[in-house]
Formats: sequence, C-alpha cells, structure tokens
Amino acid sequence: MNLDLDLASAASREAATEILADAVMGGDDGEIFIERTRSESFLFDDSRLKSASYDSRQGFGLRVAAGEASGYSYASTLDMAALRRAAGAASAAKSGYSGVMAQSPMRTNQTLYPDLDPVLAPEFPEKIGLLQTIDAFARALDPRVVQVSVSFAGNRREVEILRPDGAIYRDPRPLVRVNVAVTVEQNGRREQGSAGAGGRDAYAKWLAPAAWEALSREALRIALVNLEARPAPAGEMDVVLGPGWPGVLLHEAVGHGLEGDFNRKGISAFAGKVGERIAAPGVTVVDDGTLPGRRGSLSHDDEGTPTGRTVLIEDGILKGFLQDRMNARLTNVAPTGNGRRESYAHLPMPRMTNTFMLAGERDPAEILESLDRGLYAVNFGGGQVDITSGKFVFQCTEAYWVEGGKIQYPVKNATLIGDGPTALTRISAIGNDLRLDDGVGTCGKGGQSVPVGVGQPTLKLAGLTVGGAAI
Repeated sequence: MNLDLDLASAASREAATEILADAVMGGDDGEIFIERTRSESFLFDDSRLKSASYDSRQGFGLRVAAGEASGYSYASTLDMAALRRAAGAASAAKSGYSGVMAQSPMRTNQTLYPDLDPVLAPEFPEKIGLLQTIDAFARALDPRVVQVSVSFAGNRREVEILRPDGAIYRDPRPLVRVNVAVTVEQNGRREQGSAGAGGRDAYAKWLAPAAWEALSREALRIALVNLEARPAPAGEMDVVLGPGWPGVLLHEAVGHGLEGDFNRKGISAFAGKVGERIAAPGVTVVDDGTLPGRRGSLSHDDEGTPTGRTVLIEDGILKGFLQDRMNARLTNVAPTGNGRRESYAHLPMPRMTNTFMLAGERDPAEILESLDRGLYAVNFGGGQVDITSGKFVFQCTEAYWVEGGKIQYPVKNATLIGDGPTALTRISAIGNDLRLDDGVGTCGKGGQSVPVGVGQPTLKLAGLTVGGAAI
C-alpha cells in the first residue's frame, strides 16, 4: 500500500498510526510531525523591487524517544514508503531499551489566531503597489531622507501531529511581518532607523495606511535621533531600560537559562535553584503562549501540548522552568507547552514563546528622574549570551545620556555588559508600563530559529557595565 500521508484520509491515518506504534513500541514517547508551509517575502529597496520570493515546502519527521535518546528521521516526501523508512531508522534509538509509552497530550479548544493564508491576500500586484506607496511616503517625510527600504514577509504553516494511539493535533499558523528602514544624511553623516511590526494574522492589520505610516515615521524618528547622537560613555553606571522591545535582554540573558534542557543537564546558571531567591523583590517573569495573535503564540506546541502561562520567577523567587515532553518526563514534572521546532527537519526542544516581566507600581517618568548619572536605553539590536554563566553583551540602537534625571543627548555605539543572574538582583525600580514588542522577534537555539515575543516595563538597574567610546 503506497498512500499519500494525508491525515484527512482514514486509510492513511490508520496506516500511519500502525507504522508509528510499531516504531515506538518499547520506547517512552514518539510522534509523526507533518508540516506544509507556504511563504513569501518582498524587499523594495533603492526605489525598486529588489527581491521577491515564494516558497512551498512539505515534509514530516518521525521521532522515537527512549530515555535521554531520540531517534529522528525526516523526509520531504509525504508517502508511506518514506514513512516506513523513517520509522526503521528512528526506532534504532530504543535498541535494548524497555520503557512505558507516555500518554498523549490533553486536547485543547483554544484558537489564538485565524485560519487563513497571508500569502493569498492582498494579491501580488497590490503588494507591489503598497511597497511603492510606502517608499514614496517615507521619502517625502523629510528632505534628509536619502534611502528607504521596505519589506514584507508572510507565511502559513500548517502542522499536524500524529500520536501512536491515533490522536491527531492540527494547527494552521499564519505569520506576517512588515518593516521600514530609513537612512538620513546631514553634513556628510549618514544614520539609519528602522521599525517593524507583525503577528499571527492577515497582512491587513499592518498594511492599513495608519499602520505603515506610523512605522515610517518611527523609522525616521530613530534615524534623526542617531544623526544627533554623540559617542557613548563607558564604565559602570546605573541604567534605565525602556518598556517593550528591551525585554529582549531579559529573553536572552535570563530566559534561555530557564529552559528545561539546560537545567536538567546542570549547565544553566539557574540549575537546582527552584524555590530560591534569584531576583530582586517585585520581579515576576512569565512565559505565555496563549496571547491571541502574538508572534510567539501557539494554540499548541510542536508536540501537541497546549501552550499556557508559565510563571518562571514570582516576586524574585524561582518557580520552575520551560519544559518540552522529554525533559519534563526525565525530571518528573509536567510539560508546559514549550516544545518547539523550526521545521519538520528538526527535533523539538524547550523554547520560549512570549516571555516578559510583569509591571510594577512605579511611574516610568519618576524612574527616569531618579537616574542621577547614567544611560537610558530605549532600543536594542543584536547581542550575545553565554547560557552557562548568563554573561551577556547587547548593543543599544537608541540610547540617551542622563544627568540629574534629565535626558541630555542621544548616544551611539553603547553596549550593555553583564550577566543575567546578577542583573536580576540589581533591579531597583519596576515601572507600571508593561509593554510587549511589536511582533518582530526571532530566537535562535541549537541551530533552530522560531518566532517569539518579548516585553517588560521600564526598569532601573544598578551598576551595569556600559561599553562605549568616551570615558
């Protein structure tokens, strides 16, 4: 029998279940992960369409888990012959092993985003027209604008997960992003600013005139700020972080250290510290994959477990970690719905969804006024983090020097240097202005990239090291 691997077909479903059940017999867990994805991207640069791409892919991955071992085989051909070959290869992981098959995840009725395909609307000619319109609008905003770059990206990723008991979990996932970058020039000096937004919905929300006009103006604002920026100071000083996207520092410096695999293996700076104080009083950090339409949200994760709201740190006390099914089983805790994978060609692992710090009670203006001499960091670019120690280096893309509680001037090339565990203990003020990012985050781990969300309120931290040009 050579059926297509179509789980809508009863015959195909029954045959696939039999193959999977035989492959995982004697193991601890396993599934077939099927993916069908359509994606597109457009780049309008230098007043012309520089690139346009369309991609359609499909495939499956079959996993057999036995103890700490995983056998995994995948193919881009959705047929039973390929599935049988994959089952034979993956089942080698349970050789000489005898386990008890884990129960399938509990089903969920939560639907966090519409079942639609962003690639279909608007149609190609209208998208090109919108790119031209946004380009013209951004160029007309200021005579100092010398370059504009506009990009769209959208996809629909349809996921099906088949368990050995015949349970099936389906999730059609839309995702879009719109970005505008503006370059300005004055007296021979050029600077750039960019702004982006997106989420799990159709393009319409972000391609409405009010939305892309706001992105264009924000990109221009940042570029003009950078045009006036002076060299950043260097040294140890107090720092105030703005709300929203600066939560990427929390995500990288702290969030990865709270993922279950790193803690089970004892390589995280937070391993073995559940129940201990690891942050200043008032610090509460959650990971929430159930926020409707957010970039990091999922109705269920890539193992079929419903996503949820997981409290990681509560009032400074470490409460737990983010778990996929394997690490939860090996540490005898419940999975949290954080088993994620980049595609059918990848194994799942514990990953963040939307990770953010909850609001405090302080007025953000009051927090900034309390900064005697230090840095006000509003936006971040790239950074590097060591998971074992938590040490981080982040580049600020928008920052200001503050004296006497007053912003003095913008600075450029500022970097924040420190380590996550220490930084958590040095939070001295938490604003009441929690904000999530605009839907642009992508997280990398183990060679895999997945969409995520971040957020935080205004924060004040004592004694961070700032790298810059001036001392």
